[in-house]
Amino acid sequence: MGGRQVTDWQGKHVTVAGLGVSGIPAAKVLHGLGAAVTVVNDGDDERARAQAAELEALGITVRLGDGATLPEGTDLVVTAPGWKPDKPLFTAAREAGLEIWGDVELAWRLRGPDAAPWLAVTGTNGKTTTVQMLASILKAAGLRTAAVGNIGVSLLDVVLGDEQYDVLAVELSSYQLHWAPSLRAHSAAVLNLAPDHLDWHGSMEAYARDKGRVYEGNRIACVYNVADKATEDLVREADVEEGCRAIGFTLGTPGPSQLGVVDGILVDRAFVENRQKNAQELAEVSDIDPPAPHNIANALAAAALARAFGVPAKAVRDGLRAFTPDAHRIAHVADVDGVTYIDDSKATNTHAAQASLAAYESIVWIAGGLAKGATFDELVASAAKRLKGVVLIGADRALIREALARHAPEVPVVDLDRTDTGAMLAAVREARALAQAGDTVLLAPACASMDMFVNYNRRGDAFAEAVRELAPADG
Repeated sequence: MGGRQVTDWQGKHVTVAGLGVSGIPAAKVLHGLGAAVTVVNDGDDERARAQAAELEALGITVRLGDGATLPEGTDLVVTAPGWKPDKPLFTAAREAGLEIWGDVELAWRLRGPDAAPWLAVTGTNGKTTTVQMLASILKAAGLRTAAVGNIGVSLLDVVLGDEQYDVLAVELSSYQLHWAPSLRAHSAAVLNLAPDHLDWHGSMEAYARDKGRVYEGNRIACVYNVADKATEDLVREADVEEGCRAIGFTLGTPGPSQLGVVDGILVDRAFVENRQKNAQELAEVSDIDPPAPHNIANALAAAALARAFGVPAKAVRDGLRAFTPDAHRIAHVADVDGVTYIDDSKATNTHAAQASLAAYESIVWIAGGLAKGATFDELVASAAKRLKGVVLIGADRALIREALARHAPEVPVVDLDRTDTGAMLAAVREARALAQAGDTVLLAPACASMDMFVNYNRRGDAFAEAVRELAPADG
């Protein structure tokens, strides 16, 4: 990616906050550019010491066990996205008049003048799936692209790598957006907004404000969710380039400047001539895997961003057909004795679980884990009529049990008073006992996994393993 922005990093003192998946690459990149880098880290365990040794061997200074004090002489702070804005290190940096960048901001600043534009996606849920759908559509149009960002592919690696791209499909979290003040996407989408990470942001307003940063400076389209007015409000508040349009997506019939669904067909009334009267067919709902309502919404958002970049309708259909969802996202595990077992371990908050529960009619629900400050009344009330039974696991299961008692008192509940990893096998057996032919046993925990599992992937794997252990019933 020739002709990078020239910034004189030689001798510039940069403090990198946090070891880990973003801190270590950032430290190495800055050191390679000639900066004097000091990495600070709260923890001082065996893993941190091993990571520190690797960096120190390169000539990078590492300070373990003290992430609060600003090193003397610091000119710039680059932070891992997960570090909370109220940390003393950042207070000291702000008082000293210093800029604080995240790894996304660093990547944005290091882009070359001929760098690929970014199509950016954020939202409480559906980001990864939408970005992967978008990349699939862009590839179907013959464009050189990659799904990058919060999806696990480092933007720094992509921006500084040798591979040439026409456009990037970029997933951005609220944390990353908070620390990326100068990011300006070609076009961007906020898929939805629901309470999440409020312990980090401090309030729903602050969380929404950080999500809304993705629209700042957009050139062509700000894509919003017609069913989620908060996303449209963020478009209204954004300072965009002259001529940038607000483009809605809806599961209903689209109006002008919207994408939507008519008789099982995805249609575009935004990127067509005479949009008052005309619509362009893009794909069929049956081209989407799985065709659950929230996943159709993801596909519409991806299509809107692709169309904003000038992609033809045929590529939208071909890209959606070629897309395969990641594991643990409404993944069909097995059918046993007429009961369908679905793994949606990725539903780590109430909003994601609500979308998952809405996709099935008769459900035995496995839920629970770490609530992260969430409440469950709205979720349970919306799903009550679909629930045949509930099996609760994890540290904060009592919060869900209490919501069930208030809003679905007639639904049988099994409360598993254990948080060891073997609890999943017990949960699946209990769910099987509650289920009848035609029911769906759905793992959609509405909670984070770290009380029992390393991550949601491992939780989903444990569910799938437990389902596979179910022997078909006699007769």
